[in-house]
Amino acid sequence: MSGSTLPGTGDDESPDRVVLHVDMDCFYASCERLREPELRGEPVVVGMGYEEGETIGAVATASYEAREYGVDSAQPISQAVDRLPPVERPDLGSAGDDRGHYRPVDMEFYQSVASEVKAILHDCADTVREVSIDEAYLDVTDRTSWERVDAPARASGAAEQRTLAEGFGRHVRERIAREVGVPASVGVAPNMATAKIASDHDKPDGLTVVPPGTVADFLAPLPVEEIHGVGPVRAGELRDMGIETAGDLADADPGRLQDRFGDRGVELHERARGNDDREVTPTGLPKSLSRESSFSEATTDTEAMREKVRALAAAVAERARSKGALYRTIGIKAVTTPYDVNTRAESLSGPVDDPDLVEETALSLLAEFEDEPVRKLGVRVSKLSFTAGEQASLDGFDGHEPRDDAVGSQQQSGDAVADGSGEDDAGRDRAAGEGRSGQFSLEEFE
Repeated sequence: MSGSTLPGTGDDESPDRVVLHVDMDCFYASCERLREPELRGEPVVVGMGYEEGETIGAVATASYEAREYGVDSAQPISQAVDRLPPVERPDLGSAGDDRGHYRPVDMEFYQSVASEVKAILHDCADTVREVSIDEAYLDVTDRTSWERVDAPARASGAAEQRTLAEGFGRHVRERIAREVGVPASVGVAPNMATAKIASDHDKPDGLTVVPPGTVADFLAPLPVEEIHGVGPVRAGELRDMGIETAGDLADADPGRLQDRFGDRGVELHERARGNDDREVTPTGLPKSLSRESSFSEATTDTEAMREKVRALAAAVAERARSKGALYRTIGIKAVTTPYDVNTRAESLSGPVDDPDLVEETALSLLAEFEDEPVRKLGVRVSKLSFTAGEQASLDGFDGHEPRDDAVGSQQQSGDAVADGSGEDDAGRDRAAGEGRSGQFSLEEFE
């Protein structure tokens, strides 16, 4: 079926739901290539702090070519320039070094490109859940179906059937590429959780379709952290229980999971079996904006922790400013060994837009944990008020306001999305789940 022709719909009176998850591949780098085509195929890094005279900042996104040099999203910019010196900075590195093309974050431009993509998504579906600037769910049940039709004949003459839903997913992906000029990966499945996993299965520019009746088999061999809502911390806990794959999780005793994780354990068990009855619903305004980043292993290196917090604080403050958000509370999250999640926050007398204050407060709150082995750090601003602009769902902490003295019995799933709709890892929907596209979009550390 041609991806340029909108497929028809089936006539089943009670069709299985058809959900698409659209994930823009390395979106910021793709946008930079859109206005500088000569960057295509070259390593591209979008971030802050690489310019001469600056040392503090983070990688917002790195193209797949840049990742081959060990550059990745959420990484301190100092590490990135060490591993892949910028073309723009001949004073860094050696003469014979391979180099990458570094570009500053240009949110206004990225949002303008995203608005073109969103227009296509809303044209292709009546129900769209915008998770972030580069990610969305579509319920297209009323536009297509899981009906199988004959695919175009191959040169070999081999007969093949495809679903109408596959043709619709290809149509959406190719329309974005043709009309906007940026690549997207699309997952098509009967539910949100599986569609999210499917979109990450064949990146970049991929299309993965998981028809009804095949979801459990598709999920079974995947590492357990691929399950929607399972992050590095929870994956470690599950592995301690002998659960390595989604199939292991599906076969586990749900009672044992509930004893260990509460209702969340039962929910993850159901998702591993391919069951997810959540409806695709539009999101509201975020309650908080946050960024998180993990260390490769637990560290007590005070300066490394402070550098990461500075980068996270700068990213959070920049994102808040780009969305016209003022904040009344500044907080941090510190995941210490073995897997204890600790949050601390400081409330302000009124709403502010003050990047320096975010950094200063976050570093002050970090001091409590500088002698402890830390696995992951996060910075959050909350109690938001918005002055202008379209709002998007953002990644990081859960949707709850932390108590100033909150200490870590709460177990998080890792770098998952909190989109401000009150959905969290303690038992509610994290619509975007674990982002693995490799982009820290100033909307999400992945």
